[in-house]
Amino acid sequence: MPQPLCLLFDCDGTLVDSEPLLAEVMADALSRVGLPFAARQYMEEFRGVRFMSIVAELERRHGRLDDTVRAAAESEMRKTLALRMSRELKPIPHVRETLEALSRHPRCVASNGPEQKIRNALDSTRLRPYFDDRLYSGYTLNCWKPDPGLFQHAARGMGFAPSQCVVIDDAAVGVTAGLRAGMQVVHINRFPEAEATPSGAIAIHDMDELPGVLARLAESRQAPMAMAK
Repeated sequence: MPQPLCLLFDCDGTLVDSEPLLAEVMADALSRVGLPFAARQYMEEFRGVRFMSIVAELERRHGRLDDTVRAAAESEMRKTLALRMSRELKPIPHVRETLEALSRHPRCVASNGPEQKIRNALDSTRLRPYFDDRLYSGYTLNCWKPDPGLFQHAARGMGFAPSQCVVIDDAAVGVTAGLRAGMQVVHINRFPEAEATPSGAIAIHDMDELPGVLARLAESRQAPMAMAK
C-alpha cells in the first residue's frame, strides 16, 4: 500500500467559519481610519488575501495612510478579532467528522494568517488536537498565497514531496498556490454561484465530500503500481 497522502488544510473558511467575523471587524477598523471598506467587499474581492495586501489595495484607491495610523488599525483589528473569535467562532459544518474519518492521513494547517491567529481559531473550536503544532503561517515564512512557497515549505516540514500532498482550501488564492506548488488541490467551493473552480483543482461543496475524493485519489495512485507489477 502506498503511503497515505499528506493533507495541507487552509484555516479560515476551510476549517473554521471565521470569514464573516473577519469581514465585519476589518470593515469597522479600516473605515475608522479613512479607508472605506464594507464587509461584503472582503467576501466578494479579498477572501483569503493577506490583510496588508488588502490595505495596500485600498490605499491605492483611497489614499495612503500614515504608517502609525496603519499599524494602530491593524493592532486594534487583531485584538477585536481575537476576542470575537474566542466567543463566537464555529467550525465549518462536518469538519470534525471529516477529520476523524481521515485520521490515517498526516495533516497540517498552512494559512496566510499569523500563527497566533491560527492557534486561537483551532483552540476556540477545539480542532487543535487534530493538528497539534503542525501549523505553518505565511507571516512566519514571510510568504503568502498565491505564492506557492507556503505550501512547499509545509510539505518539506511534513516530510513529503509535492506529488504526495493534497491542498484543501476554500479561496482562490489558496487553490492557485496549491496548483503552482505542483500538488493536488481540493477546492471547497461554498459559493459556486459566485466562484469558478480553477482548472486542475477538484471542486466539492461540503467538507463531508472530502473522504470520498481522497479515496478516489488513492485508487488512482494505486492503479499505475498495479499495472507495473
